[in-house]
Amino acid sequence: MSRRKTTGSTGDGKKSYEVGYRKPPRHTQYRPGQSGCPAGRRKGVRNLKTDVKRILAMKVKVKENGRSRTKSTQEAALMVLRERTFNGNTRALQLFLELALRFNNDEAGEAQPLPADARAILDAYVAKQAAAGMTSATGSSTDGPASKAGAGSGRKARK
Repeated sequence: MSRRKTTGSTGDGKKSYEVGYRKPPRHTQYRPGQSGCPAGRRKGVRNLKTDVKRILAMKVKVKENGRSRTKSTQEAALMVLRERTFNGNTRALQLFLELALRFNNDEAGEAQPLPADARAILDAYVAKQAAAGMTSATGSSTDGPASKAGAGSGRKARK
């Protein structure tokens, strides 16, 4: 014989509810919108990285050349650091130079000279592609020096 309890009629026309395994009494169930773990993480709680990004993106009013302008907090902070650097603050200068070295690095954009063997391979490829382009455009094949794989494109290889 099972020991299940049934709750009686509530009087408002609802059927009785059977209480048992994984079926707690109605009066002890969580209400809609009530958390099962009230001490847990709140909804919408952000981490530090998100807060820092949000704060740095916030707009502030800055006086620049006698005019009030709206700039991001990050840009305003860099402007203050720049002014402190110009006023002789050595720590500000050190931090400013460190930021400049880290983020104002254009060395990656400069082209480095290729070694001679790599330049020769590229020249041969360009010549082959040029010959293939002329062949398809004219409809005839040419056996000139440009169509051979080892031929250069007329430029001297760098040493």
